[in-house]
Amino acid sequence: MATENVITLESKSPLQEAIRQLSVDAGALYAPAILEELKRTRDKDPAAWARLRQTVKETKVLSMADFDRLTAPAIEGKPSANDGIFDEVDAWPEAVDGAALLDEIVTVIADYVIADKETIRAAALWVTFTWLTDVVQVAPIANITAPEKRCGKTVMLSTLAKLAYRPMQASDIATAALFRSIELWSPTLLIDEVDAFLRDNEEARGILNAGFTRDSAFVIRCVGDDHIPTKFRVWGGKALCGIGKIADTLADRSIPLRLRRKKAGESTSHLRHSDPAVWERLRRRIARFADDSSTAIGIARPAIIQGLNDRANDCWEPLLAIADAAGGDWPRMARQAAVVLHGLEGESPSVGVELLADIKTIFESKQASKMFSATLLEELVADDEAPWATWNRGKPMTPRQLSAKLGEFNVKGKDVRIGAVVKRGYDKSDLSECFDRYLSQGNPSPSATTLQPAKHKASSVSSSATDGVDVAHQKTPQATEYKGCSVVADKAPLQPEMDEEDL
Repeated sequence: MATENVITLESKSPLQEAIRQLSVDAGALYAPAILEELKRTRDKDPAAWARLRQTVKETKVLSMADFDRLTAPAIEGKPSANDGIFDEVDAWPEAVDGAALLDEIVTVIADYVIADKETIRAAALWVTFTWLTDVVQVAPIANITAPEKRCGKTVMLSTLAKLAYRPMQASDIATAALFRSIELWSPTLLIDEVDAFLRDNEEARGILNAGFTRDSAFVIRCVGDDHIPTKFRVWGGKALCGIGKIADTLADRSIPLRLRRKKAGESTSHLRHSDPAVWERLRRRIARFADDSSTAIGIARPAIIQGLNDRANDCWEPLLAIADAAGGDWPRMARQAAVVLHGLEGESPSVGVELLADIKTIFESKQASKMFSATLLEELVADDEAPWATWNRGKPMTPRQLSAKLGEFNVKGKDVRIGAVVKRGYDKSDLSECFDRYLSQGNPSPSATTLQPAKHKASSVSSSATDGVDVAHQKTPQATEYKGCSVVADKAPLQPEMDEEDL
């Protein structure tokens, strides 16, 4: 509400009036009252701030670097000293064909980096996204990774730095400086050797995690002599570079850009010898495309890609919006890249899902409806290539550890009878929901071949292959080694200290 001493964002407020006058007089923003209201809006209302910033951008009478510097909040009473940190980029004077622009970015990146076409296309879309963080709602991380050294990871990071909006190398930066820099300049963070950067640095990891969605992209830290809790925005593009896997929380928020080492006959150009004019031309063209397409991209809600999990679809939302705005063949190529890159990601399920898959395979191969814990463990640890044989610090997994791991999926062991014997074990029916929920198309069970009928036994079909009730459940229970009815033990129940799961 408007009061005598407070400037509001109503249609007749001094702030809105100053914005309207920008096309005539850029000096309207320099009034102390206007500057104070701009800083307040930037801190308290990010959505309103984004709209105001876009309005100023459209007037073209003040560069975004000058506008951000002018309205940057003072941190702990000290003004910002960001002059000269970021190069000014003047948007291309003519409208830009989005598809041709993305094609050109792909060509340039591929000149310096060895990677599959899907990775290069994803990199082109991601670097364009960094110019549109004011209008999108999700900021996926570019996760540049490779299995070994000398695969061009740093080259890819440097290539992205030449094209990204306000690139800032952050491999050697204090955590306090990290979130203050993001708040102050809204840069694109480029972190090399991320494994070393995040080692024993949970605070930095939290800052990177917090910047995934606009509404949660902030951290609260105590500042000043009075230790006043202060909110810092950590919204913006981030690219990480390292060997092997990053933390699951970061990988889940990432677009995987997988590189490979050059083989005989493959060659790339030297990035340090590249023509600066090429990069400047591309940056200007990206800036113009972002200016012209920002409204359409900001309101776009691309349909989800079937087969990708929810987080992967979130990551690709802004990239698909860019591809759709660019047109041409890019809507199809972007979706293909998403499926290929995250499909590969799905080949490395979590340990829990891997355990479920192996258990499902064992039940199916034995055509069993029930199994004792000891028997199940014996089958699990028999596979030398699986982690269960060395799970317990080089020793086989114990019944207690199996119980704890399955307990994470809300599956509990119970007394089961197989023949005349009653012991602690698991009923396949209790696991069926987990199999359906976690071993879907995105995480298939290793047992892909339909089981063949064994002698004197009916075949049991995997629930992931055929809907309905298992054939095994239609049979009359037989007292065989692996089959039998499940009942509470007809003798005295096992005492807690005697349960197999406690051994």
